[in-house]
Amino acid sequence: MQTLPKCPTGIKGLDEVTSGGFPLARPTLICGGPGCGKTLLSIEFLVRGATQFNEPGLMMAFEETAADLAANVRSLGFDLERLIAEKKLLVDYVYLERSEISETGEYDLEGIFVRIAHAINSIGAKRVVLDTLEVLFSGFSDMQILRAEIRRLFRWLKEKGVTAVITAERGEGTLTRFGFEEYVSDCVIMIDHRVTEQVSTRRMRIVKYRGSAHGTNEFPFLIDSDGLWVVPITSAGMNHPAFTDRVSTGVTALDQMLGGKGYLRGTSVLISGTAGTGKTSLAAHFAAAACQRGEKCIYFSFEESPGQLIRNMRSIGLDLEKCVGQGLLKILSHRPSMYGLEMHLALINRAVSDIAPKIVVIDPISNFIAAGTGPETEGMLVRLVDFLKSRGITSLFTNLIRNGFTPEATDFGISSIIDTWVLLRDQEKEGARSGSLFVLKSRGMPHSKHIRQFSLSDKGILLGGSDPVISSAR
Repeated sequence: MQTLPKCPTGIKGLDEVTSGGFPLARPTLICGGPGCGKTLLSIEFLVRGATQFNEPGLMMAFEETAADLAANVRSLGFDLERLIAEKKLLVDYVYLERSEISETGEYDLEGIFVRIAHAINSIGAKRVVLDTLEVLFSGFSDMQILRAEIRRLFRWLKEKGVTAVITAERGEGTLTRFGFEEYVSDCVIMIDHRVTEQVSTRRMRIVKYRGSAHGTNEFPFLIDSDGLWVVPITSAGMNHPAFTDRVSTGVTALDQMLGGKGYLRGTSVLISGTAGTGKTSLAAHFAAAACQRGEKCIYFSFEESPGQLIRNMRSIGLDLEKCVGQGLLKILSHRPSMYGLEMHLALINRAVSDIAPKIVVIDPISNFIAAGTGPETEGMLVRLVDFLKSRGITSLFTNLIRNGFTPEATDFGISSIIDTWVLLRDQEKEGARSGSLFVLKSRGMPHSKHIRQFSLSDKGILLGGSDPVISSAR
């Protein structure tokens, strides 16, 4: 089947969510409020085109000079001056003053068309950006003329055969200020930067894409030192690979409770318990075992810094510093309240894509509730579990059970999607506290139903007793 020709943007994740990029030789409208990243997305579209696809680009800017734009994106690694010197990029700043335009009487875009055409021909531009539409049309007071000129501009860009990106400010109750541009655009993408409970999140949504199927969900995206990163996951998928090999838990006695071989590779593991029961210690043993096998592991720690985690695990005989030094273990620590849930998902996605680990530890997931509501957190965790499973990554999550809550439940309702669930308990008896561990469930493998005594020593984790009965596999 013949599909609509597309122009790859080269922006990470964006080509995936647009199924190949922007419509080739057609205009795309990028709309959003101030500071959401419209200009940056447009510049990266030109830079990636010039550097990755050998397509020269033209930036017609109406708000910022070439020098200002070059300075603003230099921190992202974009060298506009070099691309301009190599004639791979042309930045043309057009100063438009509304009061001056009003004094001249009649006004249309003919002069702008001549200027854009000359710029396109001078470098053979294949990509064109107009930033922003509101400034370009600031001199129009007659809405009929304005609509006619906007329609003429989009038609003219199509006739020039360039892939165009046009930025526009969002209006009151409408996608754009004039409320008309989205109807004449072949592709409309809305981006925003919202702040909820002092936590900011950037999101992108494809509102319209003529001639191409597209998702209607919102995609979170990051702006960091490498430019934009769109996270191409919004819903849970069920096409996970099913592995039959096992990975050790890092604790021999726990491996024995799981059929003698540990967790199934590529599955999800939940370790839950009240404070101080040993959840992080079990997670750290799992991470250390992965490193001993020579597998890469990312440990997302939301309560302890890398230094704290390394020090604390050293007290039970684990040398995580050695794993870090070997480049097999990456400990990433930050507070859950620092970002929104979508941003956490984006950051985890990016780290996993960059490092390509076999094992991922999230410790603990209970702190995510501080960044969103219960249903929002549940949705984010389901997507995270499915994302990791789709990549064949074995994931381990720890969860803090608050006093008074049922141990065989979580605050987020994700127990149904977890493959293996290990519960830690703490009991008080005769003036002393003692711990216990048991496997609540483990899909696809025989596992112990026995409750074992659980304790920590300077030699690691100790499990008391033995397993008289091993259940059959489900």
